[in-house]
Amino acid sequence: MEKSDTTLIKARDIPAALGLLTRFPIVMDFETAQARSAQAPWAYPIVGAILGVLAVCFGMVLQITGIDDRLIAGLILAFLTITTGAMHEDGLADSLDGLWGGWEKTRRLEIMKDSSIGAYGVIGLILSMGMRWAGLFMLLSHDMLWGLIAIAALSRAAMVPMMHALPLARAGGLSYDVGRPSVYTASIAILLASAIACLTLGLTAIIVLIATFIATAIWGMIAYRKIGGQTGDILGVTQQIAEITALIVLTACINSAV
Repeated sequence: MEKSDTTLIKARDIPAALGLLTRFPIVMDFETAQARSAQAPWAYPIVGAILGVLAVCFGMVLQITGIDDRLIAGLILAFLTITTGAMHEDGLADSLDGLWGGWEKTRRLEIMKDSSIGAYGVIGLILSMGMRWAGLFMLLSHDMLWGLIAIAALSRAAMVPMMHALPLARAGGLSYDVGRPSVYTASIAILLASAIACLTLGLTAIIVLIATFIATAIWGMIAYRKIGGQTGDILGVTQQIAEITALIVLTACINSAV
């Protein structure tokens, strides 16, 4: 199949997106997936919603056993990390090391490509995992774990407009292989995630959406200033920032309503 398959939406984009963003054993022809790589990101929020539903079901089963909510929050976090192959966490560590460990673009990109981890990456991972754990614990404590479905969808959708808006910072890597989605693909991803969030969270979704947009936009400006665009690692941080922001805002809304 030619690389120029530009049809806006196809059903096979969903398994292609699942194969890219998760470690699920998805069987799909490589040429077919490659031909749709720049169009398939519209399905990223669907992948997020699937992960969210699975994580919620996993957490509910654990609650039945009587395990403490603090441990359940940690196990859900482990479940999400394992099912995604820690790809977003890896992007977070690499990006923080590179963007703040180097003094100019070329050196920053070199550090980001290095498999070793530095102080910025370690500190970033500790803070990210800690805040996500605390957010999950709060959702469990207020019987709002189903809000994770919206958060998982929104955080995956946030990567798509970033892929469209920012140029590629290097020739090579995962983001280069996928390509830049069109404005229509990015719009579909945003609309899908917004619909999932509204169905799950009601009017609270509006506040979460606005906060997530602001946070990811700020991150996009930082990435552009530091390396002139985006890479797969930058997109990984985008997912993490969107997830953390959504968790913070949602738990704040829950607390203010109590």
